[in-house]
Amino acid sequence: MKYFGTDGFRGEANCGLTVDHAFKIGRYVGWYYGARQERKARIVLGKDTRRSSYMFESALTAGLVASGADVYMLHVIPTPGVAYETVDGRFDCGIMISASHNPYTDNGIKLVNGEGYKMDEDVLELIESYIDGEVEVPLATGDSIGSTIDYMQGRNRYIAHLIASANFSLQGVKVGLDCANGSASSVAKPVFDALGADVRVINNAPDGLNINVDCGSTHIDRLRRHVVEQGLDVGFAYDGDADRCIAVDERGNVVDGDLILYVCGVYLNKHGRLTAGTVVPTVMSNYGLFKAFEQAHLSYETTDVGDKYVYACMRENGYSLGGEQSGHIIFGDIECTGDGIMTSLRVMEVLRAERETLSQLCAPVKLYPQLLTNVRVTDKDEAMGNEAVLAAVREAEEFLGDRGRVFVRASGTEPLVRVLAEAPTNELCRESSEIVLRALKPFEA
Repeated sequence: MKYFGTDGFRGEANCGLTVDHAFKIGRYVGWYYGARQERKARIVLGKDTRRSSYMFESALTAGLVASGADVYMLHVIPTPGVAYETVDGRFDCGIMISASHNPYTDNGIKLVNGEGYKMDEDVLELIESYIDGEVEVPLATGDSIGSTIDYMQGRNRYIAHLIASANFSLQGVKVGLDCANGSASSVAKPVFDALGADVRVINNAPDGLNINVDCGSTHIDRLRRHVVEQGLDVGFAYDGDADRCIAVDERGNVVDGDLILYVCGVYLNKHGRLTAGTVVPTVMSNYGLFKAFEQAHLSYETTDVGDKYVYACMRENGYSLGGEQSGHIIFGDIECTGDGIMTSLRVMEVLRAERETLSQLCAPVKLYPQLLTNVRVTDKDEAMGNEAVLAAVREAEEFLGDRGRVFVRASGTEPLVRVLAEAPTNELCRESSEIVLRALKPFEA
């Protein structure tokens, strides 16, 4: 793919991703779906709170209606809200404008198909061909020109869906929410309010420039202080488009995606709701998580890094729970994409049902120290295939034995080789890493 990566078309606003790109994406998508049926294409469109999202919303809308599509505008909404409403409203496809946890200067365009999944790659390739001027599509004229519909009821239906997914009351529970000045700002508090929680919200005043700035799931310290200072029972932090969630327990400890997978996996398995007793983490999940799964008699199947690989494995095997350390968790019996607010509700379900604190539920997991080193190389494929490097990886693994692991992978987007070491002590991490790093020296850029 030239423009679309694993998480849409990303880039600095009006540099890597321009308003012209957005217009052309709208032009092709509007024509593509309209040409395959006897009615106008119906496209649902959402965005996050960064300043450039409004510009891209206008450009996409112009392109879509110019190609004859009707555009249903959700305005500010989490990415999973677009996926949900695409299916619930029976739209041809959904489009989300967001760069997730990136700075406000970046933005992105994500497309989902009519089933709520990430857009099929063959369609993305067609869009890229149009962007590059390799094909032409006609402009709509007369009454074939599309229209725009203010679709706030779609967002309300998404909020109602989240509330309905919780068959419990949060009356008397003190919950802290960090909305990252992003998409969760208009959704998270109403959901927890409706369930009766005593909600204390921070970072929910977006101004177009403050999304993800020292807040949200990638900057957790402020929520940790907030939970401790306010004496809260639990806290949840979302990223810019609210498809991720990182929790904080009542003591202010971080509960990342690995720990959330453990807490929810054990609970779902206990109640017969974990398909095949199996959880789907990625290869970058903490070694201590794998050990904890084994002690809890849970199976696990790892995938490459990326939520699309997690969900592909879940879908292929019918598994009901998977996710990433970053807080991107998928509950396969409810959804087909990660949803930060849904994740926080599922954690609350466990807390209410088990009548334990989050720190107690996480206690069996002993996370290992991790040392991640990114090595910039001249040719990552050559480095990864080099026999001396492969021999060094084997030597590091033999050095650690069953005490930990060394995992080496090439970056999917940069000329980097990532070396991850996990062991009971930081010293063992360093020693095992050094074995591989020495072998990578000749390939450094």
